Amino acid sequence: MQGLHALIIGGSRGIGLALVEALLADPQWACVTAASRSAIETNELAALKTEHGERLQSLTLDVGSDASIEQAATALRARHPALHLLINTAGLLHGEGLSPERRLADVQSEQLLRSYAINAVGPILVARHFQPLLSHDARAVLATLSARVGSIGDNRLGGWYAYRAAKAAQNQLMHTAAIELARRSPKLICVSLHPGTVETGLSAPFRGNVSADKLFPPAFAAERLLAVIAGLSRESSGRFYAWDGREVPW
Repeated sequence: MQGLHALIIGGSRGIGLALVEALLADPQWACVTAASRSAIETNELAALKTEHGERLQSLTLDVGSDASIEQAATALRARHPALHLLINTAGLLHGEGLSPERRLADVQSEQLLRSYAINAVGPILVARHFQPLLSHDARAVLATLSARVGSIGDNRLGGWYAYRAAKAAQNQLMHTAAIELARRSPKLICVSLHPGTVETGLSAPFRGNVSADKLFPPAFAAERLLAVIAGLSRESSGRFYAWDGREVPW
C-alpha cells in the first residue's frame, strides 16, 4: 500500500484507539495499523474496519515480550516497506497486585520490576525492532507516551515509586536512542510525550481530585498529541513534550 503508514501500539482502546480514529479521519494516512496483545479486534476496531476497509490493519504485539515485539516487527516488514509514524501508548500503572505506592514502606521489588518491564523495557525494545522501518528518506516520528510524574525535575509530591522510576527510565532510554538515531537516521524524530490526565482505565482510580478542565477525553488527547507531533523538527528529537507542546523537564 502506497502513502503514509502509521503504527499505534495499544491501538484497541483508550488513547491508542482515539489516535487510530483520528489518523483514519486524515486522508494523508494511507494505512493505520493498530497493534494490541490480542489479534481479536474489539467492537470499536471492527466498526472502523467496516468503515475504512484495508486502510485499517491489525497486528498482535505484547510490549511485555521481547519475542512478541520482534515477531510483530518482522510481520509488519513483510506487509509494508516503511513506517512514517509509530506511537507506543502501552503503559502499566495498576492491576492485580500492583498499585502506586504512597510510602517508602510500600515499595516492593516485584512491583518495581513489573512496572519497569512494561513502561521502560517495552518502549526501548519497540524502538530497537521497529527502527529499521522508520529509517528512510522521508520524515518519520517515533513517539512513546510517558507521564509528567516521570520527570525528576518536576517531582514535588513524591510517592508512586515504581511508576515514576519506570517512566523516568523510559525517558532516559528514549533520549539515549534519539542521540544514536540522529547520527544514523537524521530524518527520524524520537520523542517522549505526556498526554495529560485522560479518561481511560489507566487513570480511573486516581482522577477523583482532578478538576474537569484538566481531565481530557481520549479524542481530545489524541488531537493534541498529533498536533504536537506535526510541529516537531529534527531539533525536537530526544526531548519530552506535554500535550500542550510545552517541554517537560527531565
